[in-house]
Amino acid sequence: MSSISTIIDNLRENRWSISQTNATERIKKLKNLRKHILENREKIYQALRNDFQKNEVEIELTEIQPAIAEINFCIKRLKKWMKPQKVKTPLRLMGTKSRLLYEAKGVVLIISPWNYPFHLAIVPLISAVAAGNCVVLKPSEITCETSKLLQRLLSQVFLENEVSVVEGDASVAKELLTFSFDHVFFTGSSNIGKQVLAATANNLTSVTLELGGKSPAIVDKTANIKKAAERIVWGKFLNAGQTCVAPDYVFVDRKIQQQFCEAVMKTHEKFYGSAERPKIGNIVNTKHWQRLRGILDEEKQRGAKILLGGFSDETERYFSPTVICGVSLDSPIMEQEIFGPILPIIFYDNIENVSDFIRKKDKPLAIYLFSQLRANIRHIITNTTCGGTCINNVAIHLGNPYLPFGGVNTSGIGEYHGFFGFKTFSHGRSVLYQGRFSGLSFIYPPYNKWTEKLARSVTNIFS
Repeated sequence: MSSISTIIDNLRENRWSISQTNATERIKKLKNLRKHILENREKIYQALRNDFQKNEVEIELTEIQPAIAEINFCIKRLKKWMKPQKVKTPLRLMGTKSRLLYEAKGVVLIISPWNYPFHLAIVPLISAVAAGNCVVLKPSEITCETSKLLQRLLSQVFLENEVSVVEGDASVAKELLTFSFDHVFFTGSSNIGKQVLAATANNLTSVTLELGGKSPAIVDKTANIKKAAERIVWGKFLNAGQTCVAPDYVFVDRKIQQQFCEAVMKTHEKFYGSAERPKIGNIVNTKHWQRLRGILDEEKQRGAKILLGGFSDETERYFSPTVICGVSLDSPIMEQEIFGPILPIIFYDNIENVSDFIRKKDKPLAIYLFSQLRANIRHIITNTTCGGTCINNVAIHLGNPYLPFGGVNTSGIGEYHGFFGFKTFSHGRSVLYQGRFSGLSFIYPPYNKWTEKLARSVTNIFS
């Protein structure tokens, strides 16, 4: 406890100096971070391979590239974001001018997850640094090699009183949450998110919770079936299904059920060949592997049929891409996020039944609709709520830095990426400048019939 306390005290002593840095100084830090990421590319590859056998293509596309893209986006726009913004003045405040400026929140805590252990640690860190904060980063102990790499890499880029990496298990995270931070940014499960929210309430700390949930995909009869199958299979089995925005299950119009299932099998063959164990990476630990094996075994007992896959190896924590049909809507697999390479396909007859089912569940992090019919697109958008939506693709909306990324209620609180990340780690401070003349001087006390009449007339003018 004393060492963590010392770390936070040192950050607090330095937070005012860091918050008053200009855009040029912050950009210099971001460029240095970018330089070290690229120089350590091979070490990043190795750490992620050691943690859960992630392949280099996915490491590049889902871990390194998002971090570099976020840095580049911030570097180009940070001066504009930091510049005080003029806002309009209403007539009743004639004689004043107003500005909005974004100031650093102070000392922030980032708790990052294991599924994308580099990406989901670095990207919020970029936003926090761009906003002028001091940072405590607590990476996941489950991916211990990446955690160690983050500690080494960031210590080369930042001073300890700017950014400190605190390693350890869940007990360390609980310790950190007993301290009063100026903001806490957490990425992980909804259950742990509730604990974070409860802990931060004691200090009235603002929070961002990037959670998950059961994100549905919907394929209607007008969709391009081949492209829908390819994009869903890719998005689902990316990172061995351990992705918060992966399609959790698929609703398919019953009129195209055979064509879609055949397209999924052809896609599987095209992507992974006929091998019993395609290379998709491993499940992160034995606990999660056993959870997934239990889910699949239970669904088989309940009558679900395996369309493809189903092979697993506990020794190597391997689980093959698996697609199942015949899943009931009240089945246990439809209650909790799967977070692994198991994809249930459910057939539907009416798009209204699909939106009704989604509405009755917790609000998902994402909804994916494959359709060429505007009426169906409009129906799903207007009759459901979620963090983000992709039409005719999956997951790629989070790659657009002009869009906010985040959930709603049980799938998350708050948002980030691009300016939205800068804003999350900033306080929007309003500043009003009073000129020599103020119209309010006409209604100063003592109050009399004339001031009453004047006050009423002002109200009438603006009503």
